[in-house]
Amino acid sequence: MNCTKESLLTYAITDRRWLHGKTLYSQVEEALKGGATFMQLREKDLDEAHFHEEAVELKKLCHQWNVPFVLDDNVELAKEIDADGVHVGQSDMEAGDVRSMLGPDKIIGVSASTVEEALKAQAHGADYLGVGAVFPTGTKDDATLVSRDTLKAICEAVDIPVIAIGGVTKDNVGELKGTGIVGVAVISAIFAQADVFKATKELKAATEKMLG
Repeated sequence: MNCTKESLLTYAITDRRWLHGKTLYSQVEEALKGGATFMQLREKDLDEAHFHEEAVELKKLCHQWNVPFVLDDNVELAKEIDADGVHVGQSDMEAGDVRSMLGPDKIIGVSASTVEEALKAQAHGADYLGVGAVFPTGTKDDATLVSRDTLKAICEAVDIPVIAIGGVTKDNVGELKGTGIVGVAVISAIFAQADVFKATKELKAATEKMLG
C-alpha cells in the first residue's frame, strides 16, 4: 500500500492504556469508521507473541478499509507479517538500514525534530516525517517541543510529506495552518476519547479545515 499525502491526513497511533474494557481491535475499527487514513500499531509493553497476533489481525482490518498499516519500531515483525511499513525514531535504526531490511516498496516513517534530522532521514530513504512534539504531550514524557518556525523550516527543507505530532487536538490543530504539513498524527486525541468514532471524525474535519 502506498504512502500518499492524502493517506497521512488523519494518522492514528494506538495506545492500549485507554481501552476501558474494550478491545484494541474494536477501537481501531471505530477510528477507521470515523475516517482515520493511516494506522500505526504502537506497543511498548506487549510480549512478542501477542504483538504478532494483534498485528496480523489489525493489518487485515486496515486493509479492508484501504488504510496503510505500519508498526512502531519493530522492523523484524513488520517484515515477518508483511506490514505496509514501519515508523522509527531517531534512536532506532537508520532509515537506510530499515529500507535494506524491508525492501523498496515498504513505507518508512521517521521522527524528526530538527531540519538536520529531517534532511538526513530523507537522504536515507524515509517516505514521510513525523515532526514534534508540536504541543506539550502527556503520551511521551521525553518529547522535546518543536516550534512552529522549526516545523515550517522542516517542511520547506524536504520534498517528502511532513505530519505534525505531539499534543495535537481538534481544538488546537488550527494553529498549525500555513506550516506546510499534510496531516497530523495523534494518540490521545482519538484513543483516549470515550467515543473514538466521533473523536476521529471531528479531528479529521478540523484538520481538513486547517489545510483548506
